[in-house]
Amino acid sequence: MTQAPVTTEISAGDVLTVAREQVLERGIGLSREQTLDVLRLDDDRLERLLELAHEVRVKWCGPEVEVEGIISLKTGGCPEDCHFCSQSGLFASPVRAAWLDIPSLVEAAKQTAKTGATEFCIVAAVRGPDERLMAQVAAGVEAIRNEVDIQVACSLGMLTQDQVDRLAAMGVHRYNHNLETARSHFPNVVTTHTWEERWDTLRMVRAAGMEVCCGGILGMGETLEQRAEFAADLAALEPDEVPLNFLNPRPGTPFGDLEVLPAADALRAVAAFRLALPRTILRFAGGREITLGDLGARQGILGGINAVIVGNYLTTLGRPAEQDLDLLGELQMPIKALNETF
Repeated sequence: MTQAPVTTEISAGDVLTVAREQVLERGIGLSREQTLDVLRLDDDRLERLLELAHEVRVKWCGPEVEVEGIISLKTGGCPEDCHFCSQSGLFASPVRAAWLDIPSLVEAAKQTAKTGATEFCIVAAVRGPDERLMAQVAAGVEAIRNEVDIQVACSLGMLTQDQVDRLAAMGVHRYNHNLETARSHFPNVVTTHTWEERWDTLRMVRAAGMEVCCGGILGMGETLEQRAEFAADLAALEPDEVPLNFLNPRPGTPFGDLEVLPAADALRAVAAFRLALPRTILRFAGGREITLGDLGARQGILGGINAVIVGNYLTTLGRPAEQDLDLLGELQMPIKALNETF
């Protein structure tokens, strides 16, 4: 009779030992199953986990931290039903549709550049850009490039091939389009479009030569298994940047009553995503203020993060830019200089 295979449980120490040898020494990201093992580590292992993630970040990404500012060119009135978003026109949220003019866009880029940021992202709350929005973006990108020494990124929803080509021709060097969550959890988060539609846009962006920025939001009711699945999804995409947001429940949205993700869970996720994506820019984004607070921000930056959005977000307030810049200075982390090749 064939003997059944013996299954042994990997200890927490072994998980970290394997991660150190595989990720730190060889630069090979954790698999989906290994990432899940990390997400299941007890709180008493969290400090060691964060230390390892920081070592991985420094070795495979270097000591520099990339700073970015974002602004909404078109706010509110979005036809999609992303359950976390107060910009959806389908929910009874206080956000109303509004457009930003080009002079205000340029001024925002100037103020962002003054913080030392190398990246300025133009965002619009839309399913995808129409001709009016594309014209506004073209005018905005040109005006910014004429007056501000900063790289311009865009986040305009799902794109056609023609729109991808036009953005690349404008000089947009990075495009943000988040997958938001694991493929298996996505239908619980959005019903008006599919995960695959988002993936198709990202594929076209990469093929056009623009950098790919793709992340999501943690704390939207996903399981640990789905959190690990999401990290594996991103690893398969190989994005240049992954912004990690933490749900800040917005009044009037379907997720408005969800609990804020516990700080330890958020920090474990930061470290796990770093170990799954050792060479990727991992950016602190929305929700970190209420999820982590000042101490957690410090722990996250010392636990795998190598980029931050400074100032406010699209519909929520962030930390004052000076606080983040002072923290980076205190931690002796140099801010990435503008790359003249872009």
